[in-house]
Amino acid sequence: MDIEALSNLYRLHTSTNADNVKELPFSGSNRRYFRIMGAGGSLIGVNGTSADENKAFIYLARHFRNKGLPVPEIFIHTDNLLSYLQEDLGDTLLFDAISKGRKSHVFDERERMLLRKTIAILPSIQVSGAEGLNFNCCYPQTEFNQRTVLWDLNYFKYCFLKAVELEFQEDRLEDDFQRMRDELLTEPAATFFYRDFQSRNVMIKDESPWFIDFQGGRRGPIYYDVASFLWQAKANFTDELRNELIEEYILSLNKFMPIDGNKFRRRLRHFVLFRILQTLGAYGFRGYFEKKPHFIQSVPYAIKNLRSLLREEFAEYPYLCSLLTELVNLKQFADDLQKNTLEIKVISFAYKKGIPEDSTGNGGGFVFDCRAINNPGKYEWYHPFTGLDEPVIRFLEDDGEITQFLEHVYTLVGATVRRYLDRGFTNLMVSFGCTGGQHRSVYSAQHLAEHLHANFGVKIHLVHREQNVEQIFDSII
Repeated sequence: MDIEALSNLYRLHTSTNADNVKELPFSGSNRRYFRIMGAGGSLIGVNGTSADENKAFIYLARHFRNKGLPVPEIFIHTDNLLSYLQEDLGDTLLFDAISKGRKSHVFDERERMLLRKTIAILPSIQVSGAEGLNFNCCYPQTEFNQRTVLWDLNYFKYCFLKAVELEFQEDRLEDDFQRMRDELLTEPAATFFYRDFQSRNVMIKDESPWFIDFQGGRRGPIYYDVASFLWQAKANFTDELRNELIEEYILSLNKFMPIDGNKFRRRLRHFVLFRILQTLGAYGFRGYFEKKPHFIQSVPYAIKNLRSLLREEFAEYPYLCSLLTELVNLKQFADDLQKNTLEIKVISFAYKKGIPEDSTGNGGGFVFDCRAINNPGKYEWYHPFTGLDEPVIRFLEDDGEITQFLEHVYTLVGATVRRYLDRGFTNLMVSFGCTGGQHRSVYSAQHLAEHLHANFGVKIHLVHREQNVEQIFDSII
């Protein structure tokens, strides 16, 4: 019956018969999509179970289309609104177009270009799209309000926290939920809130983004959509890429309203936390209760985002933060973290005794030669000391060569550590060699270890081989 209804619509719209009707892959919603082909061209047919939801999408699509926004054109629908035909935008989702970057955590220029184009159009949808829009046509809610915030937070509480059997004090958690609700609703909003703005809801046609699945949109704040897009669980965006895209978004938004970038970023963090909790609630319901494995498999990605976000605490929600810290350290999630925890071994050595071997089998990583740096060891006064002692430290730093040398090391190794963290690598080795393994290499290894631990919080195993000195810096992430 569904296919028959769509075939009839095709015939009414094109005055030709449909030659082929092919169902497209399941999208995860309650709508079914078909590609309908014939002499009248290729169109997408949609069958849904909710007339109200379809009505909202058709209204929003036509409104946005009249605003010149890149959304599919709606051609015709049945009287009961359960079936309709829309423009065929092809088969390429943005999620698939950036698959190489998602898997490798190294996004090439084309992938970055597509992401920049996408985030740059978002303000037009939010601001221009809201102009003249009848929000009473939105479904199932007309606006982002206290009730919808608490619905999503309780979704997380009952469908995720309960499912993973994490005990909590409900009254204290509700207190923080209400604080979060108040924070999220601090600024009145007259903009369009897409709600599910993520790379699976963006199509790529002729190297440009087109937007779909906005039927749940309503009046609401701009921050949530940015959080939804940049912290999508399986997008695997690096912090550096997120920052680049936030700057692109702010630049585009400034065309519509003046924006304080620092204030925007501070408020965005609250929406990122809220979005992650909402996502975990959805994964809990679809995965733990409906037994859909795809959603269970997505949980570790959301936990990873949450763990990273909690590096900087939310003083506004003390109990919630303590609970979330306990959550990300639950055994089922901590085991997953352990498999992807980076440990960096930093070694000082003497070249005359050979370059250290890498016991992990990764091949040795970086080896830096410190012998070009002015050597305190050529002066008898410094013979009793090492690069850990104040006289040698003062000599090297007053000379200045080692400071410039380490600045380059910090940049090079730091870039690699960021990539290793993003890609889930577990081992990196960095070695510093000098003539005797006593002064320059010891100073360099010690300072790199302290620098990496302070800036990345990863576990560091520091070895001054010729001095028989070892030190462990425990992970703080």
